[in-house]
Amino acid sequence: MSHLPCVERESGPNPDASVIWLHGLGADGHDFVPIVPELRLPEGSAVRFIFPHAPRIPVTVNGGHVMPAWYDILAMSLEREVDQVQLRASAAAVRALIERELARGIDSRRIVLAGFSQGGAVAYEAALGYDKPLAGLIAMSTYLATADSLVCDQANKYLPIQILHGVQDGVVPEILGEQACQQLQQLGFVPEYHTYPMEHSVCADEIADISRFLGHCLRL
Repeated sequence: MSHLPCVERESGPNPDASVIWLHGLGADGHDFVPIVPELRLPEGSAVRFIFPHAPRIPVTVNGGHVMPAWYDILAMSLEREVDQVQLRASAAAVRALIERELARGIDSRRIVLAGFSQGGAVAYEAALGYDKPLAGLIAMSTYLATADSLVCDQANKYLPIQILHGVQDGVVPEILGEQACQQLQQLGFVPEYHTYPMEHSVCADEIADISRFLGHCLRL
């Protein structure tokens, strides 16, 4: 089976945990690689970080320009009209990467999914509908695009979820992060929710919170 092309980094030899981290629209798998050392994981921890590249497709809201994207965005309304078929296909491709980690000897309960913006929307779909228990889900500056069609699997009904958002985000307004948190609470999840004085980006305090969350989920 062919998989999404990926960049991989390992924090130590013989990894016993994995983080699959999805970039945003127009970026690629290299985008979040520099964050790995900034996480300052405990000495001796061995985590494999996997940064997939999204396929290049036309994006309607960008005039049909072809760029790396996990799915097409049809309208930039607050509700975000998106191509859910493409989004679910990307989620299936991410689940294939999870399965590859299982084949490499990583327990599903030591796999975290993370995603920024578009990548976060895919991470929501991939993690919440996955049929084996995962370690955690990190949703950065994103939204729950498939809230109306999401089918959660009982295997992840207690999945730890961390939602992170900038209060000055003009690309994905913070209200969409709040809305995702509320939707998840209605489904029975108990997500962490953190905001930062930033735009559609990443900041040092956020990285510190991600590091803490990974340490908790992966028992580092």
